[in-house]
Amino acid sequence: MPPLTFRRHNAPMAKKTKTALKELTKALEKHVEVLEDSKSSKSKRERATAKVRAAAINYSSVLNSRTGSQSPFLDIPDPALDESTVASLKAEKDALVARRSAKHSHDQG
Repeated sequence: MPPLTFRRHNAPMAKKTKTALKELTKALEKHVEVLEDSKSSKSKRERATAKVRAAAINYSSVLNSRTGSQSPFLDIPDPALDESTVASLKAEKDALVARRSAKHSHDQG
């Protein structure tokens, strides 16, 4: 899979948030359209899924740079993963958040 890239990274932030939301919405709508079409090939479905992921990453990145908030998608597990893998990933994420928080507190203190 090619690396994810983000377009319009120099746009004004307020506009960038709305643009990222529109791109995410468009990607989700196209994704549903492709998945509901029984004639869609596997590669077309995979491309539509990759576009949703890229748009979600871009949206999260824009929100973080504008507000400092975490991604709204962090706690959404992949339904194909078993419970132990999800638990392990959640524990790893929680540890990273705790380290980041501790570093932030140390840097400001």
